[in-house]
Amino acid sequence: MLEDIKRTFGEVFGWVKNIYPLGKKTALIIFTLSVIAFAVYYFTCSILSLIVAIVYLIIALFTAFFFRDPYRPTVFKEDEIACPADGKILSIKTEDDENVLVIRIFLSIFNVHIQRATMNGEVKDVIYTKGSFAFANNPQANKNERNLIKFADGDRFAYMEQITGAIARRIECWVKPGQKVKAGDYAGIIYFGSQVAVYLPKDKVRITVKEGQSVQGAITVLGLWR
Repeated sequence: MLEDIKRTFGEVFGWVKNIYPLGKKTALIIFTLSVIAFAVYYFTCSILSLIVAIVYLIIALFTAFFFRDPYRPTVFKEDEIACPADGKILSIKTEDDENVLVIRIFLSIFNVHIQRATMNGEVKDVIYTKGSFAFANNPQANKNERNLIKFADGDRFAYMEQITGAIARRIECWVKPGQKVKAGDYAGIIYFGSQVAVYLPKDKVRITVKEGQSVQGAITVLGLWR
């Protein structure tokens, strides 16, 4: 029974052990403000101070939760295409190019927001494009500010595009052209509600996920190379 309790706590609160450094720093600053507000309440009995302290505490906890970086040591097979992000699949279809299949993944503010490499290979290019800031689950989000990372190996490619949402508008890319990567390696992060798109050669892949499915970065297999 004790082991079951420990396992349950690990599943619920295990994220506390792995938080992206910026998240730790930000959460600590906000938590400090919360402690100060609690101290003011202790000495003055001000209800306003208590409310402020509680609000800061909630924000600090959510910030730490948002920037969680779960340990995912998945080793993908050579014929597997790794999912780059946590979230829900919005669509799987061709768009501007009939030869390219596009998988769009919506990340809510409750999903892990770190992105991972989609395949073993090389970063051929990184292309940043300014754009609008529609909500990330909106069809017009493909016109949002975005960053395209071109992962490729020979004639195989699995490009990954980081797309901002309407709330926070910041993208970080942690890879650069010429860099060798393995499927599941760290690639970047988008802040607070976003979308990730994966571009695949239509005639070279067999998709193993479906629209509406919940997926996890560096765990879920999006498809197989033919």
